[in-house]
Amino acid sequence: MGVRLLYQSHPAGGVCQVHAGSKDIGAIAMRIIIASPEAVPYVKTGGLADVAGALLREFRARGERASLVLPLYRAVREGFRLHPTGKSFTLQMGIRRVSAGIWSTDKTSCPAAYFISCDELYDRPELYGTARGDYTDNALRFAFFSRAVLETCLALNIRPDVIHCNDWQTGLVPLFLKDLYRKKTGLAGTASVLTIHNLGYQGLFPKTDIRDTGLGWEHFTIDKMEFHDMLNYLKAGLNYADVLNTVSETYAREILRPENGFGLDDLLRQRKKDLYGIINGIDYDEYDPGRDRLLPAQYDQDDLEGRKACRQMLLKEAGLGNDGSPVIGIVGRLAAQKGFDLIADGLPELLAKGFQVVLLGKGEAYYQDLLSGLSEQYPGRVSVRIGFEERFARLIYAGADFFLMPSKYEPCGLGQLIALRYGAIPVARRTGGLTDTITDDDHAPGLGTGFLFSDYSVRAMAGAAGRGLRAFADHERFRGLMQRAMTADFSWDAATDRYALLYAKARTKVSR
Repeated sequence: MGVRLLYQSHPAGGVCQVHAGSKDIGAIAMRIIIASPEAVPYVKTGGLADVAGALLREFRARGERASLVLPLYRAVREGFRLHPTGKSFTLQMGIRRVSAGIWSTDKTSCPAAYFISCDELYDRPELYGTARGDYTDNALRFAFFSRAVLETCLALNIRPDVIHCNDWQTGLVPLFLKDLYRKKTGLAGTASVLTIHNLGYQGLFPKTDIRDTGLGWEHFTIDKMEFHDMLNYLKAGLNYADVLNTVSETYAREILRPENGFGLDDLLRQRKKDLYGIINGIDYDEYDPGRDRLLPAQYDQDDLEGRKACRQMLLKEAGLGNDGSPVIGIVGRLAAQKGFDLIADGLPELLAKGFQVVLLGKGEAYYQDLLSGLSEQYPGRVSVRIGFEERFARLIYAGADFFLMPSKYEPCGLGQLIALRYGAIPVARRTGGLTDTITDDDHAPGLGTGFLFSDYSVRAMAGAAGRGLRAFADHERFRGLMQRAMTADFSWDAATDRYALLYAKARTKVSR
């Protein structure tokens, strides 16, 4: 078995040439620790969980010695059978001494996941907070978790080649590794990678919370974790991690600009030689319209007949008219970032063009109320379900003609990848991962997979939808569009190759 030569585009415009892919026979497997506040199948609030779980699965399938480290939340304890490792540790977090045990999914030398058991911090009904707001001790909870990742390695005699950190909740891992652990323990050869899933979430806390991290005021500086007189856990990770990445190449470039950098663009520009963009994948076994038993009928790109049955079922369940009008589907978190103000303001124009709209999602109360009201205003043309149901989400992907994503910004995006797989043609704003995963059919005739617009405006959104409508009226063109969408490859295989490259680059930096 040989190795493949891959090229990873760099946000600064250069190209890095590195070997990756299948290992030669006899090659030593990497020991990988994926530190994440959530991961499927154990616990999930968003797309981060899908990424962490998928990377674990893919690397283990390739023979790498990969394990997750997560907090032992109440939901995990109640939902999974775990095993105590018999190891525990106590850390001085400022004036508090906090103890934890280590549990695992199995008793092998390389289980799929380790869990940090500390009931006072993690035995709660939710992961990060309730409807009333974030937990007030999140600074302590995730500072402790970040140190616990490293303590787990020491307690179990794990010497990782790389620790892959994810978002602000693990942002202190690279800091603790470099300043407290790398020189004093057996972790001298361990590299750190930090993935930014959404730069808008940074882990900001009052500066007085530094006492809960176990760190001194010497770490409250602009080149470490100080940010406008507050603690910033993500900034700590950006300063200390050996290599950084985010979840699309376009987003990696966008966050270098002040309008997209959330106050961290200057730091990111300083580190742009270490910043990469890697598009997320989706699980093509889980999201397979040819075998999806949540659908009333199955289909593939060569035989789309089953899609007609899915469309009929969607219209019936959504209470929409069955008059041949094109259907726009929307599935997502109801938040300003996702462009729901454009959707609400632009709905009359979309309806005037002849579209029907079906929406499934939950999120900010303002948008829930606003969109529910529009559903009542346009009965039989607009259907809104507040909440989330996997079966109905799949029905939207499989039955809608178009899938609308007018995001203000979108680091990667999951909905458009599923929509492509199921043949719902994306109409999306040209930003972040949407730019990298959708080819506009008018700009590349015969090659396109959707329709893109640039300006964040109702006019631009409606214009792109109108271009989609013209394609819909041409049966042969639209069928070709669906078939190209369904055969676009956004599986995890290519993404895992690129993460392997990233790990190799991080290890090279540590070994210098």
